[in-house]
Amino acid sequence: MQLSAEELNAQTQTQLGELYEALESGASLQIKRLLNGLKPVEIAHLLESSPPQARRVLWHWLDREKEGEVLQELSEDIQTAFLKHMDTQEVVEITEGMGADDIADILQQLPDRVIKEVLAAMSAQDRQRVECVLPYDEDTAGGMMDTDTITVRPRFTLDVVLRYLRRHDEIPASTDALYVVNRNDEFLGVLPMSKLLTTDPIVTVKEVMDTEADSINVGMDDSEVASLFERRNWVSAPVVDDQGLLLGRITIDDVVDVIRDDADHSLMSLAGLDEEEDTFAPVMRTTPRRAIWLGVNLITAIIASAVINIFQETLDKVVALAILMPIVASMGGVAGSQTLTVMIRGMAMGQIGRNNLSWLLSKEFRVGLINGMLWALVMGAVVSVWFNDITLALIIAAAMLINLLTAALAGALLPVILKTIKIDPALAGGVALTTVTDVVGFFTFLGLATHFYA
Repeated sequence: MQLSAEELNAQTQTQLGELYEALESGASLQIKRLLNGLKPVEIAHLLESSPPQARRVLWHWLDREKEGEVLQELSEDIQTAFLKHMDTQEVVEITEGMGADDIADILQQLPDRVIKEVLAAMSAQDRQRVECVLPYDEDTAGGMMDTDTITVRPRFTLDVVLRYLRRHDEIPASTDALYVVNRNDEFLGVLPMSKLLTTDPIVTVKEVMDTEADSINVGMDDSEVASLFERRNWVSAPVVDDQGLLLGRITIDDVVDVIRDDADHSLMSLAGLDEEEDTFAPVMRTTPRRAIWLGVNLITAIIASAVINIFQETLDKVVALAILMPIVASMGGVAGSQTLTVMIRGMAMGQIGRNNLSWLLSKEFRVGLINGMLWALVMGAVVSVWFNDITLALIIAAAMLINLLTAALAGALLPVILKTIKIDPALAGGVALTTVTDVVGFFTFLGLATHFYA
């Protein structure tokens, strides 16, 4: 029975509710039973849908043999948070049985000293596999590939190949073809599994192999790799170096990760955020990331106001108000869009529900408060120097603080409200948010100005 995305999200929230109730009641055995009864991908989803403190408790009750499978399903930010509390032996144990590409991705998040210690503690075979992948950037075919491949020589008969396969306890996942190489490991072609299973066993590999099969150069960009898989409907593809030597293979599950990461990057970049932004990241990690782009936006808003100031002589005596109005609205718009983007992505991934919404609202309010105070002070100082008017500086500082707090709360609540009334937050959220931040920004700024200058 297949569940829809909404049913899966509802299931996640139900599981979270049960776990949180067990946490509050201190029922450790119940937590352990509930958590370890789930699949690794479901556990990873629950961890990503929980605040940091709850994550640490849930990880503590996770069975050791499941930790590696769960870790490779987590986003990079959350992986790093768990890895920094592990010693070398724990990292070695947790990566045992993983693909070389997954191990390399995890090791690249650790300091160089720790990487060397982990490699030294591995078995010779595992170390050799990982060291083949580590030199390549994670955004290239070399960084994506797994070295776990099955190769055959062209002179063997299919009967010999079948008997060779039966000696394996299992074959690598997503194996739709065997790779044909010569004695120097140069890639010659592929032997599709369909051909192997349906052709007369006395036929040689050379007679049925596909010599026209394409390979992927180890330095190819991961987006290009994903594009090739999409156009050619590949399940797996061989990776070769510049000399044509077979190094490993890339499978469709690796490509799906790239497609998802690219989509995340496009969405999050619209708000000037990192695609690895953790929905439940702590306040002090979230605030600096967003502060950078708020600072960039403040500069652009000041430039826009300076352009308006060129026409100062044609404006009436409230020229300063006309010049500064766009800044208040603009800052609120960007702050709100950052929160809105994170919330919409979290909802799309099924991470947000009634069990964690209050925590998120509290977090976004604190982020808005810190950024609001920071940039209110900066803008207040700029205005006091620019117009030599301390009252005007206090007015814009207060208006900016109020609008950034409003933007944070609106960005967090609007997607939930829109979804409740069956309106797509991704389509209507931006329009609704802009309306709120513009109205509150202009009303607050001009209302305070009217009060003090009347």
